[in-house]
Amino acid sequence: PRLDETARGVYLITVTPFHDDGRLDLESSDRVVDFYLEKGATGLTVLGVLGEAPKLTQAESEAYVKRVLQTVWQRKGD
Repeated sequence: PRLDETARGVYLITVTPFHDDGRLDLESSDRVVDFYLEKGATGLTVLGVLGEAPKLTQAESEAYVKRVLQTVWQRKGD
């Protein structure tokens, strides 16, 4: 669904964690998503246009988005 004037809550632009060598840190992304959800985030913006998204390969972008979605779905099912 798209956001419109009826949207309520807190929608965050998420950080994209990396290891020191520049690889995506998918394990840390789980912790970041957990933190956002525990604090009551309504929605997450993942790989926005002003952040790290342009620096990632297509495969990295897909892996990161898949990981975030899996984490959200798992936590919402708990």
